[in-house]
Amino acid sequence: MWLRRLGLGAARLGGRLSRPLVDRFRASLQLRVVSSTLIASTVLVLIFSFVVAGSVTSGLLSEGRDTAVEETTNAVERAADQLSPYGSSTDTRLGATMQRIVNELVEDPVYAPVIMLRTVDDEITKTNPVVTEAEPSAALQSAVGDRKVAIEYADFALDGEESKPYLVVGSFIDLNIDYELYAFYPLDSQQDTIGLLRTNLALAGVALVLLLGVIAALVTRLVVTPVREAARTSQRLAAGLLHERMEVRGSDDLARLAGSFNLMAENLQSQIGRLEEMSMMQRRFTSDVSHELRTPLATMRMAADLLYDNRDDFDPVAKRSTELLQHEIDRFEDLLQELLEISRFDSGFASLEVDAVDVGRIADDVVEGLSHLAGECGVAVTVAKPARRVIAEVDPRRVQRILRNLVANAIEHAEGGPVEVTVAEGDTAMAVAVRDHGVGLKPGHADRVFDRFWRADPSRNRKTGGTGLGLAISLEDAKLHSGTLQATGAPGEGTLFVLTLPLQSGNRVITSPIPLRLDRPATTAPAAAPDDQEAPHAPQD
Repeated sequence: MWLRRLGLGAARLGGRLSRPLVDRFRASLQLRVVSSTLIASTVLVLIFSFVVAGSVTSGLLSEGRDTAVEETTNAVERAADQLSPYGSSTDTRLGATMQRIVNELVEDPVYAPVIMLRTVDDEITKTNPVVTEAEPSAALQSAVGDRKVAIEYADFALDGEESKPYLVVGSFIDLNIDYELYAFYPLDSQQDTIGLLRTNLALAGVALVLLLGVIAALVTRLVVTPVREAARTSQRLAAGLLHERMEVRGSDDLARLAGSFNLMAENLQSQIGRLEEMSMMQRRFTSDVSHELRTPLATMRMAADLLYDNRDDFDPVAKRSTELLQHEIDRFEDLLQELLEISRFDSGFASLEVDAVDVGRIADDVVEGLSHLAGECGVAVTVAKPARRVIAEVDPRRVQRILRNLVANAIEHAEGGPVEVTVAEGDTAMAVAVRDHGVGLKPGHADRVFDRFWRADPSRNRKTGGTGLGLAISLEDAKLHSGTLQATGAPGEGTLFVLTLPLQSGNRVITSPIPLRLDRPATTAPAAAPDDQEAPHAPQD
């Protein structure tokens, strides 16, 4: 068990230590190209070195083997000429002759150390004044005994020297007596040649790999440098520095790429400039029109209020017209106020008036203020909040406007079902969820509910006569707090809106205390309320 834990710990440590290298490798195109080139060239050099070394080694050994066999054959012929006069193994001169033949062969620089064997009645006599401990293997002696010329490679230590490789060539002397001659040819020169060859191949391979790496680095640098410059320039363009351009050098493909990039940047700057000018004109137009409409609207308001206060003196048709006029002027005034608010958001002049307030109390006030609308629609609105007050540094007016828009929208689309408002608090953020069980949202509509003047069903009869800007303004209010406002829904299952704001002004929202899921019961707050919690708000008649 402890070995397994030790292995896991070593693996985690290795992963942490190698992570910077892996990140660097993934982030650098030049590093990946150079590494791939080095790996491929190393594999090719190793294969080439093995092939060349094997071929040269085989050639040297083959040449040495042929020479050794030829020299041994000559030695056998010379020995046969001198031993042919002796026809009996009991001849006393036979041993001296064998010793003389071996001495002559050893003194001749052409030949290697030699062993001559004589077999009489299965008794082997070895004549060798130089090679005292070496003896051919049984397999080689068996092959020579079959009247063949045989060879083998083996290591021997002759006359006290260090063990080194030899080529042993054995041959049978075809006379009345069984003679066998074995010559030991040292492979020092071949071994030195092969070692020198391998050293040179290794040095040449390393030099070639390094050279290929340097060439790959230079080539990729020529290609990657303009790409990096283009990446840096595009990042500056994305940051709003629309005057940034790439430097055009030469007339090759990279130069044409830089020219095309600069042309694209110029067109983009021109197009953005035109869009900004049009947007500025649109914002100025909206702001000017909104301000200009306030004076005639004030006059219309005074006249409509006068007519509305005296509507009982009119006939039924005029009375109804007066009531409709009053209602539409109220709606027009709301639309004008929201247009002015939108123009402040667009121009960047919107600001927060932050105060530490109880968000649960704001939710109660909003629900209480919409109780008459809930009663008309037959919708029960409940509020669930933690036992402890949820204090957040927010703009109370804007948060109240967001919740009023969300709750009113939920009541409108609840189809008589309940509307549940949940207040929750996390470590760094608070959230308010508004859940209805009405018509819900079709696929793709959750991303469009915050668009200006967008309605999921234009033919739907509305109780409040909304302007179509409420949710758009609510989203801007949430962003102004560095918070989020999200929506989700499904046809027939209702809609869920989740407003998440940081508890402290200036912070950002990381996670929401209330997940954006329809399957989560919206009435379940993270902390259960005590028994003295305020009762849910029921619709009033």
